[in-house]
Amino acid sequence: MCAVALLLLLLLLLPALLARLWRREAVPLDPAGRAVLITGCDSGFGHLLALRLHHLGFTVFAGCLCPGGEGARRLQQEAGAGRLRVLRLDVTRDRDVLAAKELVLSNLPERGFWGLVNNAGISTFGETGWLSMEKYEKFADVNLLGSIRTTLAFLPLLRKYKGRIVFMSSIIAYFTLGNGIYSMTKAAIEKFCDALRLEMKKFGVQVCIIQPGNYACSTKIQPPVSAEEIWNELGEEEKAVYNKEYVQERANFFNSILSEGSANGNEVVDAMVDALMSPAPKARYMVAKLKEKALVFVCALFPTAVMDSVLSYALSK
Repeated sequence: MCAVALLLLLLLLLPALLARLWRREAVPLDPAGRAVLITGCDSGFGHLLALRLHHLGFTVFAGCLCPGGEGARRLQQEAGAGRLRVLRLDVTRDRDVLAAKELVLSNLPERGFWGLVNNAGISTFGETGWLSMEKYEKFADVNLLGSIRTTLAFLPLLRKYKGRIVFMSSIIAYFTLGNGIYSMTKAAIEKFCDALRLEMKKFGVQVCIIQPGNYACSTKIQPPVSAEEIWNELGEEEKAVYNKEYVQERANFFNSILSEGSANGNEVVDAMVDALMSPAPKARYMVAKLKEKALVFVCALFPTAVMDSVLSYALSK
């Protein structure tokens, strides 16, 4: 019986081992003459990735929510004149996405359009009843529909040039600790990617998901939360259920998690670059600490009751 189990384990591991050997021996992509569009380049991972790809030799279209803002200006200054172009791109606006597509089409380098990186996203803190319907709609529009909107617009180009699509997800897609609204959108984008990845195989288009752990100190996506602001935004019914002390405790807990985040955003950028340049990219890149990976492992393989107990214990602390 043990021998059969061992054989099954080896059969399951064999494809992964062969893929790793192939990745080591294959020649990486030549970026010269290939274009990549990145959303959310005002700061954080998008900003770092735009500069990295520019230095590697890609033609980079850096989508920024505020093209006249400090982040966009700094990006253009750091890149200098040449193959990096900053453009206005609010992923919630159809006209911005279509304008970005027209700009890319008008300025394609000789090898065409290679990659789309859906990086733009927003985050916030709050228990389910603390957040308004308008906030839920906004998060769904930016984090989920925004990625779908840009993907649908650029699919014809990606199919034509057999390119890559990279999505920014998170380990928070597997569990939540006070930011369920963010978890919801990341879990949804994971399923969208799963469907898209299978459908695009026949066209030679590869779809990759990046799953960072806690990198709050290296990106502006989630600033520290204010218990006072949260309390002031609560409706009367919620205030009747919760008190200020509870809100302060939750805010302190969440802020302590944020303060423990890694400041080395280049670890995530390394994974994004590999997804774009590797001859055999992974479907998922989890870039996280060991304890974060262990939490994902428990969530994926153990009964929900076990995961609920683990998270409830963490919240009680």
